[in-house]
Amino acid sequence: MKGVILGINPRARLVDLSHEIPPQDVRAAALLLETAVDAFPRGSVHLCVVDPGVGSARAAIVLRARGQFFVAPDNGLLTPIMACAPGEVARAIDHPLLRRPEVSRTFHGRDLFAVAAARLTLGFPFARVGPIVESPVRLPFPRPVRRGATLCGEVIAIDRFGSASTNIRAEDLSEAVEIRCDGIPFGPLRDYYAQVRPGSKVALINSAGRLEVAINGGSAEALGARVGSLIEVTLSAPDNSEDVDGARGENSDDSEGNRRLDHHQQLGPPGEHGGIGG
Repeated sequence: MKGVILGINPRARLVDLSHEIPPQDVRAAALLLETAVDAFPRGSVHLCVVDPGVGSARAAIVLRARGQFFVAPDNGLLTPIMACAPGEVARAIDHPLLRRPEVSRTFHGRDLFAVAAARLTLGFPFARVGPIVESPVRLPFPRPVRRGATLCGEVIAIDRFGSASTNIRAEDLSEAVEIRCDGIPFGPLRDYYAQVRPGSKVALINSAGRLEVAINGGSAEALGARVGSLIEVTLSAPDNSEDVDGARGENSDDSEGNRRLDHHQQLGPPGEHGGIGG
């Protein structure tokens, strides 16, 4: 993929976001993308390929959102980006200049997505990419529910440290008195890990703005935390409302297939980010 990109635009600056996405885990890729895009400048092109449906009838798309371009299979990977940018347009990759002459049925990352991303960095017009995709695929996402003084959510991802990120966001919380994961108490909400002793349980808002349960210097996964674990937050005041999250996210069950994340490339636009075009 990098060779294809550099063959089209030798001045491209390529940034690998991760090589650690579990195979075929579209949800994990979507959550990682959500945490990264705000750090990149306007005009950046993100190449995102976790593609269990490679070679099938699933569409290949370019989404223009938040002043950036996202090149990906239409399998829900861009759900968090679309959730934060309602009304933005996605187009199916259909122009012959956006693919190699021979396209493998098992490596669209190289033969299709990389070509489209590279052309976009050189100013290929978004309107010529292809027809508008009216309803891009969105991953279903669990929403936290508030019942009285308890907010119920769930774990949606576990990182390599064993810390568990949830579908509860900072803005969903008022004063959290106690946080539990599958009935195990993690205490009140803290500001940082070292507020508790090493080896102790801790709950805090992580860098993605989500509630996280963790062990300072250890692994919450070792205590049984897993994707889908119940999170219960006791709040200081009851509230009769429900569904506080409102379809913000992008989770789903893991997909089956035969491709994994090839790369996530961030390519600066011509004249920006010290990369392409100078």
